Amino acid sequence: MQTTNRKLVNSMEKQLKLDSFLTIDNVSKIYPTPKGPYTVLQNVNLTINQGEFICLIGHSGCGKSTLLNMVSGFAQPTGGSVNLKGKAITQPGPDRMVVFQNYALLPWLTVFDNVYLAVDTVYPQKIEAEKRAIVREHLALVGLTEAMEKKPTQISGGMKQRVSIARALAIRPEVLILDEPFGALDPITKEELQEELLKIWHENRCTVLMITHDIDEALFLADRLVMMTNGPAATIGEVMSIPFARPRDRERIMEDPQYYDLRNHALDFLYNRFAHDDVA
Repeated sequence: MQTTNRKLVNSMEKQLKLDSFLTIDNVSKIYPTPKGPYTVLQNVNLTINQGEFICLIGHSGCGKSTLLNMVSGFAQPTGGSVNLKGKAITQPGPDRMVVFQNYALLPWLTVFDNVYLAVDTVYPQKIEAEKRAIVREHLALVGLTEAMEKKPTQISGGMKQRVSIARALAIRPEVLILDEPFGALDPITKEELQEELLKIWHENRCTVLMITHDIDEALFLADRLVMMTNGPAATIGEVMSIPFARPRDRERIMEDPQYYDLRNHALDFLYNRFAHDDVA
C-alpha cells in the first residue's frame, strides 16, 4: 500500500512539474579541475510560475550566475534538468533574453541599431517598417526616444542599461534574465531603473529572474526571494515570499513593519547562518 501511494505521489509530482512554467529539477553542476571534480551546485529545486518576478541572492561563488546560465541555455546541468513549459532547455533561444551588468552593446552602432539588430535577427520575416516601429516603441518604453541616434559612448551608464532592457524586451521573451543589472550604477540611477523595470514588467508580465546582492532591491522588486547557501555544492537554502501588494510604492513599503522583519531575516540568513569566512 505504501509503495502504491509513493508511486502515486511521484506521478503527481512529475505531472505538476510538466505543467509548471519553469522548473529547476534536482539540478547539479560539476566542473572538472586538475584537483578533481568541483561541485558548484547540488540538488537545486525551484518551480517558477509564469509572470513571476524572482530575485536570487547569495554570497559570491554560490552559483547564482551558473544557475541562470542554465536557464538561458548557455550552460547545461551535470545532473537534473531545467525545463520551460515541460521541455528541457538545451540551448539559448529568443524565448529567454539576458540583460548583463556590462550592457553588452556594440559601440559602433547607435542606440536604435543595437535594438534593431536583435529585432531583425529574431523577426527576419517582418517588414522593415514593422521592425523599426518595434524598436521605436521599446526605446520609448524606457525613455530613450531622444537618444536613439547616439552611440553607446555618448550616453550614461543608466541609459546604456535602458538600451539593454529595451533590446531584451523588443523580442518579447517569455523569460527575462537579469544578472545584477544595476550593480555598477549610482544609487539615484539605480532606484530610477528599479522603478522603470517594475513599470515595464507590470505592462509586459514576462517572467523575470534577477540576481542581486541588494536585499532592499529584492524586497522592492520581487514576488519571491531565493536565498542560496554558500559554495561549493551550493543549493537553495530558503525561499522567502514577499507580501507587498502591487503596484509598489517604495516609501510605503519601507514604512511597513513587515519590511524590516523580512530584511532582518534575509540579513540573518546571509551574515549569520551562511556567513562567508571573511565576514565577521
